[in-house]
Order: sequence, then C-alpha cells, then structure tokens
Amino acid sequence: MQRVKLLMTLAALASFPNFLLGQETAANNYLIKNATVLTITKGIMEDTDVWVSDGKIRQIGKGLRGSNASVEIDASGLFLMPGIIDAHSHIGLEAVNEPTSPITSEVSMRDVINPFDVGIYRALAGGVTISHAMHGSANAIGGQNVTLKHRYGTKDPYALVMEDAPRTIKFALGENPTRVHGRGKGLQPRSRMGVEAVIRNGFEEAIQYKKAWETYRNASSQKNSTEAPPKFNARLQTISDILEGKIIIHCHSYRADEIYMLIELCKEYGIDKIVFSHVNEGFKVAPELAKYTMGASIFSDWWAYKFEVYYSTAYNAAVLAKNGVITSINSDSGEVIRHLYHEAAKTQRYGGLSDQEALAMITINPAKQLGIDDLVGSIEVGKQADLVLFDKHPLSIYAIPQMTFVDGIKYFDRKEDDSDQRLKVSPTEIVEPIYLFSQDHSCMQDVEFYFSNFGRNLFEHRH
Repeated sequence: MQRVKLLMTLAALASFPNFLLGQETAANNYLIKNATVLTITKGIMEDTDVWVSDGKIRQIGKGLRGSNASVEIDASGLFLMPGIIDAHSHIGLEAVNEPTSPITSEVSMRDVINPFDVGIYRALAGGVTISHAMHGSANAIGGQNVTLKHRYGTKDPYALVMEDAPRTIKFALGENPTRVHGRGKGLQPRSRMGVEAVIRNGFEEAIQYKKAWETYRNASSQKNSTEAPPKFNARLQTISDILEGKIIIHCHSYRADEIYMLIELCKEYGIDKIVFSHVNEGFKVAPELAKYTMGASIFSDWWAYKFEVYYSTAYNAAVLAKNGVITSINSDSGEVIRHLYHEAAKTQRYGGLSDQEALAMITINPAKQLGIDDLVGSIEVGKQADLVLFDKHPLSIYAIPQMTFVDGIKYFDRKEDDSDQRLKVSPTEIVEPIYLFSQDHSCMQDVEFYFSNFGRNLFEHRH
C-alpha cells in the first residue's frame, strides 16, 4: 500500500507544471543581448543589452558582461519593452462585487485573490505583468482594490500583491449603482443626483468620524482623562483616508456630465487623487481631466453596449492625450488583457499617435495612475525588472510576446512552457467551443454551420 501511495505521489509530481517546482530557486539573473529596447521614457536603443538581477534592472548598454551567474538570452531582431500594465482588471479574483450597500469601502479585493486563476498566465502570455484588480461598480463608493504582480505559480494569494503600490478604491457613477440599489432595492441612489448625494454624505460622515477621534485624542492627552474612544468604523475610516489623500480613487464613469460632477465634488473636499475609468465621453471634458485628475483609463473602442454609453469615439484616447490627460488603455476583460498592445495600436489608426505615445498608454501612464511609476512602466536602471520580449514591434498586428519577466524572473516562455499551464482545473470555467475541421481536405467544410442555431433552424424548418 505504501509503495502504491509513493508511486501515485511521484506521478502527481511528474504531471505538475514544471515552473512551479523551482519557484523559490527560479533564475533571477538574465543578460538580454542585442535587443531593440523600447525604454518608453528614454527613447529607442538599437542592438542594446539589458542586465537584470535580484529583481532590478542593473545595467543598460552595449557589450554588457553581466555576472558569472547570468543566463544569456540572444534577443537579436527582437523588441524588449516594459511589462504591460492594466489599470482596470478583475482577473485573479474570487469575487468582484459587494452589492449590499451603496457604500462598501470597508471591503477589500485583497481578501479574495485567487492565485490559481489561469487568466493570470494568459495575461503574461500577452506581456501583461501588473493588473489593477478592482472591486465592481455596483456601489457609489465600492471596495478597496489591489495591485497584483503576475507571479503565476504560487499558491499563496498574498505573494501576488504588489506591496509597494499605494492603496486605491473603486467609485462608480451612473446606471450601475442606480440599477442595483435604486431600481433593484428601492434605496438611494435611484438617480444620478442620488449618486452624488451618496458620495457627499459618505464624505460628510467621514469628516464627523475624524473629528470625533480628534476630540478623543485631544481629551485623552489631558491628565486624568476619562474620555471613551469612538467606536471604530472601517467604512468611515477608509473614506477618511481618501479625504486625507492616502487612497487613490478609481471611478467607473461614462458621461461627461457625471465626470465633471465628481471633479467638482472632489475639488470641494480637496481631493486630487482620482482616476476616471472607461471615460467614454471624456473627450468632452478633456481640459478638466488634465487639470484636476490623475488621468483617464479608457477602452480603445468599446461603446454602445448600453444606453448611457451609447455615445463615444475611437478618437477618445488621442483627444485626451493631446489635451494633456494622462491616458491609459485598460481591458476590464480576461480576454482583452491578452492583447492590450493591439488596443494601444488602435490609437495610431484613430488619432495618429506616435509609437511612444501609444506604448505609454499601456506602460508608464497606467503606472502613474496607480502611483507606481517610480518602480515600473519604463526600462530604466534601478526599476523593477518587469519586461516583455516581442518577436516584432509590439504595435504590429503580427507581434507575439515570446518571454515575459516579473521582478527579473521569467514567468512566460512561448517556446518552453507546457501546453497546459493551469495550476488546477476550475469546474466553473466555461469550456471553449470545439470546431470540426480537416487540414488535408474539404470534406468537412462549413460543418460547424449545421451545428449553429441558425443552421439547425434553417434545415429543420417546415411549412
């Protein structure tokens, strides 16, 4: 019996993804040779070497030697750029919304990280090294977000957390909170002005909460004080931290009027750390976004999927950028995150942005919006070694990521990785559709048509 158990254990280990077994001893010292280096902030460097070790970019130049422990990668003809950053994502999470109240600032996405989500690996395959894992948009003031490093392969959810990233929180305007609470539960907010009132009331309650604690601290410093402390309230403490500039707001928004409303509300309360997400009508208020906010994180060309987002333009990113708005392009999708470099390229078709302007929208600009631009988002000595190696220029429709590094460790290799990189099979994951075809002849041509609803109804139709 013991022998059978041993054999079963060995078999399980043999089938376990190889990259997990050496996770703690993974190579963290690479010398990438002869690449075209797209630094984002320092221009383009042809036939250049980049040495990374201990998680940092150590040297950039020609003819580098690295160290004796360096693993050398010949990147001749390849393009090296900073790891792509998605400023609005929901991958790697077990839950997204806490829709029980219009304000749920006490909850945190840090508590529901799912390190087994294969979407993290798929994002790495698209060159994405960091994602901003956000609360949903059911609440006017939602939960706290978490910035994730895509260190895929660990079983520890907290190993994915980028601990040196600032705190952020989710706000939402428009139909989402009014539908969930107003129409769904008969609660405020039922209208857009109700959304503003909920946020304002939250700010005011937090101010009173802060004053109560200040009164207590002042009184308790006096001799023989018997002052009792106020009851701790995680919801109001979080909002108080927002008012003190300790937390960056990332706000779901579409319409220009509601964007301008929240800008004015934040000005009233002295809040300047705010990023607007989606921002489909942002081009209408671009000067205000440039002056009063940390930028706009937008879709490249999504709109008209519901009434409040019926009006937009594919030139939105270019208009915002030309007006001085720090602009990023996000996915909000486990699928789109795999090809954000394609989404960035659309700004060249719609707006004629330069290569550097387009690539900034998926690197240094989202880094600025997350408050981590001093750490990542460009290839500079001293920054964290989040890198992706492409076979062609990343803005080419034919470009394919070949290797992706997080903190100097290679987490994706197109040639060497196993075909199935799941850490465990999810019973709730939707099975991808299967299509019947033959590569050698056309006897099965168009057969999938007969299995579609339209084809089935067409050939089963009776007069």
